Amino acid sequence: MTDFERKVYQIIVNMHLYGKNPTLNDLKRKTGKSEEDIRTAVKSLKMKGELKWDNKKQIWVL
Repeated sequence: MTDFERKVYQIIVNMHLYGKNPTLNDLKRKTGKSEEDIRTAVKSLKMKGELKWDNKKQIWVL
């Protein structure tokens, strides 16, 4: 996991603990990176099995 992937993952985990689901704008604001960079990191985390999206509940599964 790269440093940026770890940062995105940690943001998602922290917001999840407070019952919130981070939006793309939340991630852009908190990381200071572009949408493309964030989407690449999230896609990589999903492929590695670190993150999973629940379509029914519309939340991240950690």
